[in-house]
Amino acid sequence: MSATEILDRAKARGWRIATAESCTGGMVAAALTDIPGSSAVFERGFVTYTNLAKQQMIGVRAETLAAHGAVSEEVAREMAEGALAHSDTHLAVSITGIAGPGGSEFKPEGRVCFGLAVTGRPTFTETREFGAIGRANVRAASRDHALTLLLGALRDA
Repeated sequence: MSATEILDRAKARGWRIATAESCTGGMVAAALTDIPGSSAVFERGFVTYTNLAKQQMIGVRAETLAAHGAVSEEVAREMAEGALAHSDTHLAVSITGIAGPGGSEFKPEGRVCFGLAVTGRPTFTETREFGAIGRANVRAASRDHALTLLLGALRDA
C-alpha cells in the first residue's frame, strides 16, 4: 500500500479524496499530504474526535450515536457519507475506534470501524479487531488499513 499510488490513481481518474477521522486524529490525511503534489487530489480532512464534532462537521445523526455509539459501522457509514457530502470529492474514508488504553467488554481496545464512500456506489463498512496492541500501534494499523481501502476503491474504479 502506497500513499503515492493512491494519489497517482486518483489523479489519473480525476478524483478527489476526503477523510473523516476520529481515533487517528488526521493520520490518514497526513499520510496523503506528506507527498508533494497531493493538493491535486486531497481535498480536505475532517478530524471529528467528539460526538459533537461528528454531528456538526459531517452530519452524523445524534440518533445514530445514541443507538450504536461512536465506535460502530453505522457511525462509520455516516462519517464517510458526511465527508463526501461536505466536500467536493468522489471518495471518502472514515475511521472511528478505540485506540486505547482501555475499552469495555462490549467495545474492546483495538476495535476500529471503517467506512468508504464512493460517489455512485453503496457505502462499504467494516470492523477490524486489532487487539490491545497499544495506542500507537492501533492508530498506525488503522491509518494503514484506511489507505488500503482507498487504494482498493481506486483499483476497482
